[in-house]
Amino acid sequence: MTYLSREAASLSEDLWSRIDQTVVSAARRMLTGRRFLPLCGPLGMGTRAVPSDLTGQVEEMEKNGVTVTAGRVYRELPLIHEDFMILGADLAAAAASGIARDMAPVAAAASACAVREDRFIFQGEKQLGYAGLMNVQGRQTVEKSDWSQGENPFTDCARAIELLIDKGIYGDYTLIVSPDLYVQMQRIQPGTGVLELERIEKLLQGHVYRTPVLEKGQAVMVCAEEENMDLVIGQDMAAAYLEQTGLNHYFRITESLLLRVKRPEAVVTFG
Repeated sequence: MTYLSREAASLSEDLWSRIDQTVVSAARRMLTGRRFLPLCGPLGMGTRAVPSDLTGQVEEMEKNGVTVTAGRVYRELPLIHEDFMILGADLAAAAASGIARDMAPVAAAASACAVREDRFIFQGEKQLGYAGLMNVQGRQTVEKSDWSQGENPFTDCARAIELLIDKGIYGDYTLIVSPDLYVQMQRIQPGTGVLELERIEKLLQGHVYRTPVLEKGQAVMVCAEEENMDLVIGQDMAAAYLEQTGLNHYFRITESLLLRVKRPEAVVTFG
């Protein structure tokens, strides 16, 4: 992995192993999009762009023995990163005492990178021309009622499923909500002894998630089958070495990825 510049660092293999383990464990705790989106990859850092076609919009055209693919769109895989620093004095103290070095800066950077990944998946990056699940063009919408009252969350979710079925979209349906909506579903329906959340989880076969990257009152339902959408991973999340300044070491956790929504109508936002 020379592109991570690890050979430039005078760090032990054991330390690199601990950094890698910390990155994986910290990111796994935070990531939401990867829990329901089909994954394509990792394809490697060298993969800079991939086809990102809408279903049914691509066809081959031939003229005078020359064939081209009409309607094909290639999108670049954006890079996501977060930096951290390890004090040289801390490394020396850990070596002298035999006590393993605290990996808190690594975990914090990996968690921040994971949140940045989820924000890109759900909200996109408008200024760079990338849409997320919440704003992809062609999505369906349900007018959200007050989810703190009655059976409104269940009713709205049932309506979203109806919209998906009306478009011929079948498969596992997944609901992702903001933290405040998740709390609002933690109430027992009168006379049932059942939480509103439990009713919705049963409706969706347990596929309900919450994420802090959704703003207050936001929710989205998707049919995240591979023919509808996926998440392309180029370089999976990994720590690269940047430089040594004085006695301190600087690192960058980096990854490249792209959300491909092939059938926008497989996305239903509540708003």
